[in-house]
Amino acid sequence: MTHRISALISAFGVLASMMLLVLAVREYRSGASVLWLVAVAVIFLSASYTLVRDVRRLRTGPTA
Repeated sequence: MTHRISALISAFGVLASMMLLVLAVREYRSGASVLWLVAVAVIFLSASYTLVRDVRRLRTGPTA
């Protein structure tokens, strides 16, 4: 059950970081610094990695 909750939280993290990435792209097009875009891209990639790790853990099943 804990792994399912972790995967659900990770999915919400990816969703939130995707929304933040869209906002960062809009701000960059409006003249904001590229560092804002890079920082949000790192957040999105780390959230995606965490989701992939949690889904892989769900697929392997319980380990005794």
